[in-house]
Amino acid sequence: MSVMVSVFDAHRSRTSEKYTAYPPDVLPMFVAEMDSMLAEPVREALVAAVTNGDTGYVGHGRALPEAFADFAESRWAWRVDPDLVRTTTDVSVAAVEMLRRIIEPGDQVVIMPPVYPPFWEYVSEAGGTVTEVPLLAPDGPADPFDTTAGWRMDLDGLAQAFADGARTVLLCNPHNPLGLVHDRASLVALAKLAAEWDAVVVSDEIHAPLVHADAVFTPFVESCPEAAALGVSLTSASKAWNLAGTKCALIVGASERARAWFDALPTEVVERTGILGYTASVAAFSEGEPWLASLLTELAANRRTLAERIGDVLPGAEYRQPQASYLAWLDLRALPWGDDPAALLVDEAKVALASGPAFGRQGQGFARLNFGCSAETLDDGLSRLHTAFRQRADG
Repeated sequence: MSVMVSVFDAHRSRTSEKYTAYPPDVLPMFVAEMDSMLAEPVREALVAAVTNGDTGYVGHGRALPEAFADFAESRWAWRVDPDLVRTTTDVSVAAVEMLRRIIEPGDQVVIMPPVYPPFWEYVSEAGGTVTEVPLLAPDGPADPFDTTAGWRMDLDGLAQAFADGARTVLLCNPHNPLGLVHDRASLVALAKLAAEWDAVVVSDEIHAPLVHADAVFTPFVESCPEAAALGVSLTSASKAWNLAGTKCALIVGASERARAWFDALPTEVVERTGILGYTASVAAFSEGEPWLASLLTELAANRRTLAERIGDVLPGAEYRQPQASYLAWLDLRALPWGDDPAALLVDEAKVALASGPAFGRQGQGFARLNFGCSAETLDDGLSRLHTAFRQRADG
């Protein structure tokens, strides 16, 4: 049984941004939210909490740190110390609050565009200044079936940023919007370079449970001793189990330095965790893996459908199957939609995609497509895009 539902059914019953930001005739394939039903253990846990009136302030138990530690060891052989786990409302808040503990006003924070647009906002909200070290683009045309050849960190650029005064890196792993899973060798190289400059790495790992079978996820702090000493990981059940609105994320450390950062967090940072998000996350990490396996099977089929059809649907477009998640980074620079194809396609194709330039100047001519949907919805989206392309081509 599919975990996905019809996007049109979702339009009729859901009130989240994905289904209300555009008119009903626009297919929403922009924001990173799936057209999925809840995993049964998660649904049951939430129903029980609401039925019992358990909707107050979050408690101070160890259920979620322990559930995540078990999940991390089972899935990634990552031994998490539950005493070095804190919760908060979401990964955005976790990123800002950790940066506030780490940097001084005006300090440089490295980000690697094209990257999730709020990264710029996190840095400024925390009082820092952004230093961009863009990822190195792939060489040559994209092979849509090759998930190994792609973008990579610019280690020379990072070294120069450290030499110029940067002492913090905000990493995205897996990297949104590319679906790039940084390999262990790259993470170790980053950690050793950071150690030379006494720099800190804050790693957003929210998409980690969604890594596909042909890639291997390595948590940054688990990659090597240097990373454990200077890093912190941010994660959540929200992307993998479609729980963004329930408001719960985890901050995970692996050192006494991290413990000191955590101890310095304002009490409210932890206490703003949503109790329903906490409840849902415990259920997801402890009982949600069978549902997650079914989800990943459906997502793998959709990413392959894109690989098989992209050349016919949008001749001249380039796409590589992502190693993680349900987000496709479409290179539409050869097509007649300019620097921001999404801005035109929402009218011409009635498909809402995420704007490429929002991910940095490296995103000009690109758009991000969310294939966390049913096969039928994906087919509809591709058909609409093809029709829009033909209308452009026919003038």
